[in-house]
Amino acid sequence: MKKRYRDPKHPLADKLTEYILVLIGAGIVAIAFNVFLLPNHIASGGVSGISTILNAKLGWEPAYVQWALNMPLFIAGLLLLGMQFGVKTLVGTVFLPFVVFLTKNWEPWTHDALLGSICGGLGVGLGLGIVFRGKASTGGTDLAAQIIHKYTHFSLGACVAIIDGMIVLSAAIVFDIEKGLYALIGLYVTSKTIDLVQIGLKRSRMVLIITTREHEVSKAILTEVDRGVTKLSGVGGYTEDSRPILMCVIDQSEFTKLKQIVQAADPRAFVIVTDASEVLGEGFNHA
Repeated sequence: MKKRYRDPKHPLADKLTEYILVLIGAGIVAIAFNVFLLPNHIASGGVSGISTILNAKLGWEPAYVQWALNMPLFIAGLLLLGMQFGVKTLVGTVFLPFVVFLTKNWEPWTHDALLGSICGGLGVGLGLGIVFRGKASTGGTDLAAQIIHKYTHFSLGACVAIIDGMIVLSAAIVFDIEKGLYALIGLYVTSKTIDLVQIGLKRSRMVLIITTREHEVSKAILTEVDRGVTKLSGVGGYTEDSRPILMCVIDQSEFTKLKQIVQAADPRAFVIVTDASEVLGEGFNHA
């Protein structure tokens, strides 16, 4: 099987690629904001959500609001969290509002709030996923969440949820409950799209097989499915007997075949199947 490796002799090319990803991703986020979220008053979290609320109620230019909030947060992140963000995050923090400003006169692509929340969530999630692939972020409330996380007992996920939840709640108060619900839809679609961009469409399955015929089962998997098998040691909780556990990772399309050969080798085998969201290594180099 042909493998693909990054050439370690070209770190400059890799860095350039990461910067390009950050610029493309930030641009997509900005366009999705201007053509889907802003015109439909969908404030689905983040600094962009705050700028949507302030634009609707005070008429403030969203790009200026985003710059005004992003830059102090970035500086606070450097002072309180260290230099871990780097130049790429600064690029994303500055470039996103810049594209928002450049595309502010674009016509909305829909005036339907539901379509705006779904398509806006897709666009923002796609853009952020690309930025994350460039090993950066667009700053904003993510930095605020990390600062709160560092100085409180709250988990990072809880901090993000609290901040975005407050923004969505503010949207429900400023606009109406319906717009708040649309903002929740946009936030959900964004998170799922980020996962999709990061992990990809191709899913794998991890299979655990508890069997007394481990040699026959493992040989069948190795020869008929052409997948590696790892033997783990297990102990029965009731009997206290030692029993082997076979573990293998397969593509989703291979599961039916594996199930058939396991049942043929040992009809009494106990099989556990779970999703493996991302697998790296020989035979699984999808990225």
